[in-house]
Amino acid sequence: MDKSSRIRSSTNNEKNKNIFSNQSKSLLAIDRFGQSGLKKAIAQTYGGLQLPPWKLGFDFNSQIIKNKVFPQGIPLILISGGKPITIHADSRYQVKDIVAKNQAIAGVDGVFFSLEKLDSNEVIGPIFSQNTKKFVPGDSYDNNKLKNRPLVLISEDKVDFIPFNSELHNTIKGLQKEMPNLTDAFVGAAFLVRNSQPQPAETFGELFKFNEPRHRAFWGIHRSGQPMIGVSYKRVGSVKLGQLLAQVGFRDAVMLDSGASTSLAYQGKSLVRYTPRPVPHIVALVPPKSTSKLTCVVAQY
Repeated sequence: MDKSSRIRSSTNNEKNKNIFSNQSKSLLAIDRFGQSGLKKAIAQTYGGLQLPPWKLGFDFNSQIIKNKVFPQGIPLILISGGKPITIHADSRYQVKDIVAKNQAIAGVDGVFFSLEKLDSNEVIGPIFSQNTKKFVPGDSYDNNKLKNRPLVLISEDKVDFIPFNSELHNTIKGLQKEMPNLTDAFVGAAFLVRNSQPQPAETFGELFKFNEPRHRAFWGIHRSGQPMIGVSYKRVGSVKLGQLLAQVGFRDAVMLDSGASTSLAYQGKSLVRYTPRPVPHIVALVPPKSTSKLTCVVAQY
């Protein structure tokens, strides 16, 4: 062992620190875990989702699979596969009830909605869902606050996430200019991951308490091309969540309505440990058309 290694080991031992290699100050001083820190290292080790490797395009023909993963020791519940759709209900319901009523396999709470009207299905920003086939423009006051937030566009075979522009995107014709065969559209809370890169704090703008630890809901496209929805099983800030989602392989990820609304349902059952606020809108996964009989698989890592 050279002199610099002895000094580094001595310093870490004195401070009783066990440091992951990617947290090291430089490539010339790569830190490590001692034997006493193996328990911590194992608890935070993440092997990755068992999904196909990175590819361009989209895959809406895979089986729907539930995973519980622990990147950096933070539990996330993820559901991938199938085809993504949105459902705009006629009032507010538990996510599990909306999923069951519409014969979806899984769903996560979607867009922000008005808290003033307790039995209303009014949401924040323009919305178009294939279950209603009705476009509803956003209120001009709300739209002004949504500038550059993620506009989610879904068709039968692709998804796009682009910055929202109220002058261009508050009509169905404006949305169809972006995606001619559009089936669903809504404005999400914030970009968490874009082009496989977690988003820094400055990109969240004036989003209310975006980095306060909360239960968080999200959805996006995995590097496999499969749609993926999920929630954090532990309270986490948005910046950290973006880092975790990039680590587990999201190509693009958008934060949805979170906090008390955070909800995820699978096969008719809620997967959160509390009773969430009822919501009027969800992002759902439905069986792929090419699969006559869907097999749901549960995997844990």
